[in-house]
Order: sequence, then C-alpha cells, then structure tokens
Amino acid sequence: MTGLLLRDAELDGGVRADVRVRDGRIAEVGALRRRPGEAEHDCRGGALLPGLCDHHLHLHALAAWRRSVRCGPPEVTGRAGLAAALAAARPDEHGWLRGVGYVETVAGDLDAAALDRWYARGPARVQHRSGALWTLNTPAMDAVGLASADHPGVERDGHGAPTGRLWRADGWLRSRLPPAAPPDLAPVGTALARLGITAVTDATPDLDAGSAGAIAAALRGGALPQRVHLLGVPLDGPAPEGPSVGPYKIVLADSGLPAFDALADLIRAAHAAGRAIAAHCVTREALVLLLAALDVAGVRPGDRIEHAALVPAELVPVLAGRGLRVVTQPGFLAHRGDDYLRDLPTRDHPDLYRCASLAAAGVPLALSSDAPYGPLDPWAVIAAAVHRRTPAGRVAGPDERLAPARALDAYLAPPGDPGGPPARVRPGAAADLVLLHVPLAVALAGPEPGLVRSVWIGGRAR
Repeated sequence: MTGLLLRDAELDGGVRADVRVRDGRIAEVGALRRRPGEAEHDCRGGALLPGLCDHHLHLHALAAWRRSVRCGPPEVTGRAGLAAALAAARPDEHGWLRGVGYVETVAGDLDAAALDRWYARGPARVQHRSGALWTLNTPAMDAVGLASADHPGVERDGHGAPTGRLWRADGWLRSRLPPAAPPDLAPVGTALARLGITAVTDATPDLDAGSAGAIAAALRGGALPQRVHLLGVPLDGPAPEGPSVGPYKIVLADSGLPAFDALADLIRAAHAAGRAIAAHCVTREALVLLLAALDVAGVRPGDRIEHAALVPAELVPVLAGRGLRVVTQPGFLAHRGDDYLRDLPTRDHPDLYRCASLAAAGVPLALSSDAPYGPLDPWAVIAAAVHRRTPAGRVAGPDERLAPARALDAYLAPPGDPGGPPARVRPGAAADLVLLHVPLAVALAGPEPGLVRSVWIGGRAR
C-alpha cells in the first residue's frame, strides 16, 4: 500500500476534512477520495494536530530514571517510605544502587552519613529531584575515590573531608562508575509517542561522544522515532549524524555562578562558532548575570533562556528588548508549587515560571517538561500553564495563566524555533501528526492523560 488517507479529522479546532499523506509529508487537505492502494484511517471527528515538541528534556536521564529507585514524592514522602524503598531496592549488576527524586521534605538534608543510615550494604548514589546534586554513601565515596577528588563540585566540611554531596558533577561521577552501556532509549521513544510528542530537544549539557553517539544510534535504529535536537554538543566537537544541533547549553548553576568574564567569553565563543546559546537560569542572580554578560558579548538570534524560574517584572521588557526566547516549565508548579510558595519570600511568588506576561511582552515562549526532573506529560504541563494550581490547590501567579490554545501552541513550534509560529496541518508540512480521541475544544477544556489516540512521525504510525 502507498500513502495514507486520514478521514474526517477536525482541523484548527473546527473544520472537518480529510488529510492525505504521501512520502512523509501532508499532500492534500479537503474532501478527498481514497486512491488505489492507499491506507485509510477514520479519525471520527477527533482533533488532528501537528506533533508536539518537548523543547527541554534529558533523554538518557529519562531512560535511567525508569530503572532507578524512587526516593521522593509522590512515591516517597517521608522517612518510613524512604526506608522501605531502599530496603526493597535491588542494586545493578555491579552492586550499585541508583536512587532519584530525593527532596529535603522526605528526611532532611542528605549527606553520606545520613544515607549510610538508610542504605549501607553496598555503594549507593541518590540524585536530588533538581538533578543538580548527587549524594553518595560511604561505600560509594570509597569506590570513586572522593577523598582525593579535585572536582569543584565536591562538597567538603570544615575539616576538608568530603560530605558525600556532589554538585553538577555528572560527567566526573560517570567516569568513575563501573563501565556500562548507555540506557536503552526505546521505552522512552514509546512513552513520548504515546503522549503525542514527535520531536524533542535534549538539553543535557556537555554531551560526550558516547552519549551523543548513542542518541544518534537510537535514531538510526528506530528505537527513538522522534526528531531530536541537541543542546549539549561541544563547540569543538563533531556533530553526530542524525540529530540536529541547536544552541550551546551554558549552565549558570545556582550552586556556583560562573565568573563574569568567563561567562562572557563562553558566549562569544559559542556565537563565533555559529551557535546561539541556551542558558540555564533558575535564580534571579543567574538571570541578571546572564543579561549583563550578553550586554558585553552581544546577542545572537536564537539565544534562549532555559527555565526562567524567577523573572522579576522589571526584567520582562529587558528580555523582550534583547530578542531572547524563554523555554519554561510551569509543570513544576503542579508538581512542587507548594514547596516554592513555602520556601520563597512572598514578594517572589509573582515571578515564578512566568508565562502570560512574557508572551504579552513579545518574548517567544515555549513550554517543556525538563523530564525526568519535571512531569513528562505535555497535557499535564498545558493544564499547569492554564490553571497554575499547586498540589494543595493554591494558585501560583494567577496573572501568569495562559489561555488553553496559547499553551498548546507553545508545544507546536519546531525544535529549532521554540516560541516561534506554531505548526499547523497544511499541505507540504511534515506528516508528524497527533490524533486525539475528542475535538480540540473538549481536549483543551480538560487536558489530561489519555487524549492521544494515534501518532504518525514522517507519515509512519507509532
């Protein structure tokens, strides 16, 4: 059979039409007759959308998360739950235990001594839910030689002894773990497709050749059917064949901001290499530092801010004036908004994960998950952008709520143009398509899991 005819699809939230797909692209839209040899799919009036793009996630971390022990909410919320989870956990083939999602509300600050009390029968490492911090127990510290480590992310006590806490040292830690193949990305590709995600931007910084090559291999082999855009390809390294290369990821870590001159030089280097930058900013201080560095280094079209977790009102027009894009994650409000409202000063609450004010100021705005550190489901993120409700039902920043259609559009721009014009189902466009069970108005009235009925990527069913 050649070609595909999608019958009776709802387009643009109202028009009912047929859509013909040929050679991976949309060939025709209208009242169409089936051609000989053409497959046919009855959409039954469900909304047919362009495929969604998650503009910021971490593919290998998502795959590893699936085989890790949950150490934080919602699965684990207190000491008893943490003890039970670690007691029941099975280490990997090398005897190591990997935990994820820990947060201080579970059992307080976690260091090696605390983790030893929960798990000491072998080496263990537990990642904070932010993704920025690993805590190692004493057997793990001994195994990786933490006492003699010179990485700046190694936290030490007043006597110079390591506490077991490692800040933003993923690459260093990985190099000292027992050798292991990259995690299988096929389950991730399947999960993404079920949610209607046909393209992703992997925002992992400083991808080594092995990690980038594994993503490229998953694309070539079909394990990962999505189109993939990479931010972490080094400036001086070859681009892997298959994924597209995006802006250069720069992390302005809240655990230790870069020196001003070094940051400005790095921005210049990225721009000189023909790449925009994608700057991780989750604090006000990081945002101010970035803007000052851009004033010196200059702005390149495509420069973007990742997260923008706290944006003071007076900086909104500054972002617009610089032509900067924002890729943000309001899903965090639905996931942990009560913690933000408890821990941040009241004056900062309106600045949390701004959406509406950025869009109104003309800042190109894209939504994303930051999965596995935030909720992966785009429909949950869309609902969070619309309602901004915390788990306890409070509204975090009511003036920042987006209209449902606007929130959906923030998932519909292509990976290379986050916040740009949303894709539409039109002749000539790539046949990356998502069919919903219901019309668009019904879906947007209550975005929820299970809306997606069928997905095509390049005209192929997934």
